Amino acid sequence: MLYAMLATTLAGLSTALGGALGALRRPGRRGMAFSMGFGAGIMVAVSLMDMLPAALGRYLAAFSPLRAGAMAASLVLLGLAAGALLEKLLPEEAAFSGGEEGRVLRSALVTALALVGHNLPEGAMTLFASLEDPAVGVRLAVAIGLHNLPEGLAVALPVLYATKSRGRAFLAALASGLAEPAGALLAWGLLGGRITAGVVTGMAALVSGVMCWVSAAELLPTALSLGKKETAAAGFGAGLLAMTLGIALLS
Repeated sequence: MLYAMLATTLAGLSTALGGALGALRRPGRRGMAFSMGFGAGIMVAVSLMDMLPAALGRYLAAFSPLRAGAMAASLVLLGLAAGALLEKLLPEEAAFSGGEEGRVLRSALVTALALVGHNLPEGAMTLFASLEDPAVGVRLAVAIGLHNLPEGLAVALPVLYATKSRGRAFLAALASGLAEPAGALLAWGLLGGRITAGVVTGMAALVSGVMCWVSAAELLPTALSLGKKETAAAGFGAGLLAMTLGIALLS
């Protein structure tokens, strides 16, 4: 158990490493537009190229294509609704000091919360893989750690831009990464050894909907408000590229 928790924790802490890199230098408006587009690209890639296909593949192995598709689509739609509710519950930009920086900070908070939702089931998956086969668990932890690096950047950069505080930027990335070991502990405490891959992938499909909402309704509009659409689109493409490489390693 200790070995499995160590692997899970190290995978999560790589988000903090990405955050440390992001906290080195505060971006300007153009750089921030690129960064917000980058965060959106990361979330779309994780959602539609990793989390949702994994859930759909598991459902297709157990149910008819129509039922499997309906189950996966229902979870995504529920996630979209949850993302919309999350955005409604958060204070408006004025509560975060107002203006452009307030909007960016609000977007950073929504991003961090979505990534926490993503990291919770991922932590549970890493823990139970490590318990079943330590070698597989190590490979999985390394792969997850590599694709957590750009996630840390996506959290830290907007916090640094809005608050001008490297410490806060790093801590925000660290907090989102610590959701990995927290998810592992919660899964173990609540379910013990009874957690199934179906539960994890179902949670992943739900979170993919949340992340798609955050990308479309929060990150991309903020990116477009900060700079030219070409800059936001370039950031989006860079995020897609970075996470595609990470997903390939995870596979």
